[in-house]
Amino acid sequence: MMRNHTFIDLFAGCGGLSLGLMQAGWKGVFAVEKSPDAFQTLSHNFCKKNSKYKFDWPDWLPCEPMSIQQILSKHTQKIRKLRGKIDLIAGGPPCQGFSYIGLRNPRDHRNRLTSEYIKVVDLIRPRFLLLENVKGFQTAFKNGKKPYSLKVKKRLENLKWGGYHVYPSMIEASKFGVPQPRSRFIMLAVRKDIGKFINDPFEFMDSLIPDFRKKKRLNGHSTTVLEAIGDLEVGGKDLIGSLDGKGFREIKYEQPEELSPYQKLMRKGVPSGYIPNSIRLPNHKPTTLEKFKTVLKVCPKGISVSKEHRKQLNMKKHSFTPLHPKKLAATVTTLPDDTLHYKEPRILTVRENARLQSFPDWFSFQGKYTTGGNMRKKECPRYTQVGNAVPPLMAEAIGLTIKKLLPR
Repeated sequence: MMRNHTFIDLFAGCGGLSLGLMQAGWKGVFAVEKSPDAFQTLSHNFCKKNSKYKFDWPDWLPCEPMSIQQILSKHTQKIRKLRGKIDLIAGGPPCQGFSYIGLRNPRDHRNRLTSEYIKVVDLIRPRFLLLENVKGFQTAFKNGKKPYSLKVKKRLENLKWGGYHVYPSMIEASKFGVPQPRSRFIMLAVRKDIGKFINDPFEFMDSLIPDFRKKKRLNGHSTTVLEAIGDLEVGGKDLIGSLDGKGFREIKYEQPEELSPYQKLMRKGVPSGYIPNSIRLPNHKPTTLEKFKTVLKVCPKGISVSKEHRKQLNMKKHSFTPLHPKKLAATVTTLPDDTLHYKEPRILTVRENARLQSFPDWFSFQGKYTTGGNMRKKECPRYTQVGNAVPPLMAEAIGLTIKKLLPR
């Protein structure tokens, strides 16, 4: 019989993957995240005495932002002693070097972080692995170099002590009720001495989806933008001063008479009288408001604003999408001004983006809202934390799948 199913989360970000795994019944031991901003959110939600879900953080490891390289240099012996105590290593190495949005540079130093992931795997040798990344992770680079996923797969299969059976696939988050497509590369692996999965894990996952969505009381169709964030419209609601910034306003977080099943799920677990953070409304300039009003009036919703319309509106931004209320959202990115509200002339709040990522309303984001210029390379503000995250609802479904595939 197994102990509680344990995991560690490498490149944890603000904790979307950890949250989903804990919701699936996994026990988090610790997480590794280099960014002080993202770690502030992670520790706020998972490392306090009254945390809804909590890491069982070891005494020898400081609960602070740290890179895998730092942990390997300072705590290699302690990491090795975790062998036999960790069932799953999860992680999503930074994806900028693989993303279609970026430069897809095979020499991007961030690509090498996957090697650090494998070093930790080699030390601990957990029973299972879960690696998440962007679609470009399994696409060949333009210079003819093979996809990075093949290199990782081969290394995991050929570790000196035996290695893993590796199962890669692409998954769309919308299958699990997440209100955006968000196509992600997922690699699951099982240690060879345990044996191969009896069934293809991704086909097995597909067979579990109807029951998963039924238990979540989600509808049978794709969750639309309106079903996700319609209760957070400004509309005729009273606005109050925001605690997240002087001079900013936000809606009063109240319980509408009617809620979609998805909205009920996101509000579940919110204590009475609790006001979620990150619902601060943006302060747009009058010229920006007028431009947004024009976009909502003349541009088709649900698709990126065309080159012709961008020229007409003197819009320099190449990717800007007014959301369609009755369709899936555009994939949430790290930039707040990539999408426009479907009805109101404004960008989305951090909380609305978090809803589109399936973060529950009780989950609290920490740190500044945005950053710019050269600081984008150093800081990870709230919008970026949300955009980088693994949707917790998808992570929960994957966590449940692995648990059901575990040998008895």
